[in-house]
This record gives sequence, structure tokens and C-alpha cells, in this order.
Amino acid sequence: MLSEDDKKKLTNRLRRVVGQVDAVGRMIENDQYCVDIMMQLSAATGALGKVGEIVLENHLKTCVAEVLEGGESTDREKKLEELIGLFRKYASVID
Repeated sequence: MLSEDDKKKLTNRLRRVVGQVDAVGRMIENDQYCVDIMMQLSAATGALGKVGEIVLENHLKTCVAEVLEGGESTDREKKLEELIGLFRKYASVID
């Protein structure tokens, strides 16, 4: 589980992402230069990816570690399969 401090940090990061996405919308509405729009999109994507990294790291340190240290072998196998699925699905998001 995420600590209260981590939740606050992630919430703040997500607020910044929302601001960046809103800025992209305004840039499009105002016919801003395409390269500038792409740069803003890249910043928002990077910030969102960082949130994903933090959540994944927390998951590894808490949920996964707990099952690997003391869980049943079937639970460990399920958790490993879950991780493999996560990496396959989100590897490009959290580079």
C-alpha cells in the first residue's frame, strides 16, 4: 500500500499532468506550433510514466515482497505471473 506521503506526492504529480494536458488543449485551440505541442505532450507522457514507475516500485516493495517472503507457492506463482503480465503490458509506458 502507498503511504500517505507517497499518495500526496503522486496526487501532486497527477495534478501537474492534468495541467500539462490542459495546456495541450489550449495550444491546439490557439493553433500553436506543432513542435511545441509535441514537446508538451512528451512532458505529460513522461510525467505520467514516472507515476507508473513509482506505483510499480511500491507494488514490488510491498505486495510482491510480502507474497514472495511468506506466501504459499501457488500465491507466489500467481504474483509472478501478474508481474510478467504487468511488464508485458506496460513496459513501453514505464521506460
